[in-house]
Amino acid sequence: MSRPLPWTSRTREEATMTSNSEFAALTEPFRPELFAHCYRLLGSIHDAEDLVQETYLRAWRAFDRFEGRSSVRRWLYKIATMACLTALETRSRRPLPSGLGAPSDDHRVAVAAREPSVAWLQPAPDALLGADDPAAVMAARTAVRLAFIAALQFLPARQRAVLTLRDVLAFRTAEVADILDMTNAAVDSALRRARARLAEAGPAEDDLPEPDTESRRALLDGYVDAFTRADTDALVNLLRADVELEMPPIPTWFTGRPAVVGFLAARVLRRDLWRMVPTRANGQPALVVYKHAGDGRYEAYGIQVLTLIGPWIARITSFNDPRLVPAFGLAPVLTS
Repeated sequence: MSRPLPWTSRTREEATMTSNSEFAALTEPFRPELFAHCYRLLGSIHDAEDLVQETYLRAWRAFDRFEGRSSVRRWLYKIATMACLTALETRSRRPLPSGLGAPSDDHRVAVAAREPSVAWLQPAPDALLGADDPAAVMAARTAVRLAFIAALQFLPARQRAVLTLRDVLAFRTAEVADILDMTNAAVDSALRRARARLAEAGPAEDDLPEPDTESRRALLDGYVDAFTRADTDALVNLLRADVELEMPPIPTWFTGRPAVVGFLAARVLRRDLWRMVPTRANGQPALVVYKHAGDGRYEAYGIQVLTLIGPWIARITSFNDPRLVPAFGLAPVLTS
């Protein structure tokens, strides 16, 4: 006895619902790691979110043609990577100020005006990157740290994709070749060039030790207290001698404790001017910063991402853009 045709036993709407449920069950677990992947390639949380949405739309439209010749995960990475490469054809790399020019060791220099026309690198909330991000293969914190994301921006787009797929996500050469429609030899060649270019940047800050959990908490508490009370003497004791400060969208940046503290004391720190809420970004401690706006109100100002080495703060990257705050799940205004 022949089996009934599918549409004789259930409605087309039921079949569609079943297909949608199956698609969601198979693909949704990969959304956080796909966001992290797109973020590494693009350097923008907003662009990454858009490309992940585009990836899922393309995958849903092609789901009935997915034949299972590769895993669902690899299929999604192919769609996402190719979408990112297409996007990068018309977008410039996203730098930090440290990638555009030399620092100043004198806080008295004229500070350049904001450059809103530059597409700056953006920080990524840990909550969006996902606890199961497969960057853990290499060491999760290394693969999303600002220094690594910024270094990736100097690579040509295809080299950027090869390096992240091979060294971060641990796809095999043949799998990367399939994802990028390249030969194995071309993948190996691109990987060698990408690794060499990253090595030219010098030793990675991630090779240096971070403080343990208790010391890190004490360091962050001390920094927030010193910053909000405008206590420069306390701040000096928390910063490495070679500390660096950059503040996109301002191109000027500073190196050395005297320059950094001098700049903050002269132009930034005022008692009760700032409020800070701890968070995490790029696998690093971070702070959502609010500025006093009168009447007991503090308005969102931006995100500070801190690089810690040993018992000190080695770098302060202050993203002075209030539009970044909603991605960290916090309100645009605080009231005291």
